[in-house]
Amino acid sequence: MVSGRFITLEGGEGVGKSTQIRALAAALGARGVDVVTTREPGGSAGAEVIRTLLMEGSDDRWDARSEALLFAAARADHVVRTIRPALARGAWVLCDRFVDSSRAYQGGGGGITDADLIALHGFGSEGLLPDRTFLLTVSADEAARRLAGRGGSDRMGSKPADYQARLAARFVEMAQAEPSRWRIVDADAPADEVTADILAGLGEWL
Repeated sequence: MVSGRFITLEGGEGVGKSTQIRALAAALGARGVDVVTTREPGGSAGAEVIRTLLMEGSDDRWDARSEALLFAAARADHVVRTIRPALARGAWVLCDRFVDSSRAYQGGGGGITDADLIALHGFGSEGLLPDRTFLLTVSADEAARRLAGRGGSDRMGSKPADYQARLAARFVEMAQAEPSRWRIVDADAPADEVTADILAGLGEWL
């Protein structure tokens, strides 16, 4: 039985997901919530090995199908080793990206059909979905400023501008199609305001 809460943060490069995961963990911990923070790709020993394959090297190291399979394999290990055990003990899992990133990056960006990606997820991770997903959005200029501040992008963030545009559009499309799960947050705002907006979106469980 799953008794915890599974919360994911999604968005393009430089939107502040890592910053918000840390802030949320602190805010929930102060409320007495058992919190597990994790990320994708990664979050378990096997998934971290696959992360290295995915995030390093040239932009064209993998095609979209190979990427989708590698992400699905990493996610399967992450779910069985980290996420489901934490949820089963009643913890809240805060995850920096999950299957919706595959749907945006390899789907909207890479052209793989959503049906194929959902089928992969159904097999690899038994279809696990978050209880709530926050889409953090920022202007292109602000994203570029943040990426420059942290020293640039990894392999996924280095994909061309047309890919990034398809990616952003796909995230918004998914959020609008499933409003019961998704919340869209303006992450151009100061970090503490963004955290407050996310906490408000979790209010029904706090």
